[in-house]
Amino acid sequence: MSFLKVTDHSVSKEKFELIENTEFGFLVTTPLPDISELPKYYETEEYISHTDTKRNLFEKVYHLVREYAIKNKVALINKEQLKGSLLDIGCGTGDFLNAAKSNGWNVTGIEPNEKARTIANTKTVNNVFDITKLESLPAESFDVISLWHVLEHLPELENHIQVFKKLLKPNGSLIIAVPNHKSFDANYYKEFWAAYDVPRHLWHFSQNSIKNIFAKFEMNVIKTLPMKFDAFYVSLLSEKYKTGKQNPFKAFLIGLRSNLKAKQSSEYSSLIYVLKNVKK
Repeated sequence: MSFLKVTDHSVSKEKFELIENTEFGFLVTTPLPDISELPKYYETEEYISHTDTKRNLFEKVYHLVREYAIKNKVALINKEQLKGSLLDIGCGTGDFLNAAKSNGWNVTGIEPNEKARTIANTKTVNNVFDITKLESLPAESFDVISLWHVLEHLPELENHIQVFKKLLKPNGSLIIAVPNHKSFDANYYKEFWAAYDVPRHLWHFSQNSIKNIFAKFEMNVIKTLPMKFDAFYVSLLSEKYKTGKQNPFKAFLIGLRSNLKAKQSSEYSSLIYVLKNVKK
């Protein structure tokens, strides 16, 4: 069933449709780009997670928020597990891995983008690899596997989930952060909602769809946490797509409204899911 028609506002200006997957309930970017075609949709200097640049106020604010978020991420993995082995998939320029390493974790990263991977390897003693390395990593070798806004980018969704399950230790934690298309800001901005980010985002999740697809692999959501800053960041980009201007004051109000409504509904702009194997 067709849910919404959306434009790639940041790179190609191509149009896509979001179709509901009837088995699990998530939305699918349609048509799905061929895997060989995906890299061209990331070819922009605006793709901020692949650089360490601070060229303007927007990028400076992004990096300040990212530093705060990294501290929270490290605190989360410390709470979930005794310090051990961490695999961060889609690690970008490696700041989270670097912070975790400084905090006593043994870190490994996966990053498909060569430029970002090169930067990350300067921070992790060359322990960040291309995605082709993923399936050759030893089974049951990680205490925590994290994907911070990465699951929605992975073209072979079910195959990758199976790999994550294989790589996780029996009592390990899989931590996933994804946008939530059931949030107030998603409903407010509709086709201009920046977190649809087609076609880089191939899948668009809700809380139920995350539970449904991981249940297929005998993994349960044991905890769901909000990412409150995302409502403001996404609203700022969404305002730009909708009006041609960033409108920071309006974006702030929509982000604030989204977070206030989510206090009752739990439908924050982005959510973190902590998952465990059903069978240990």
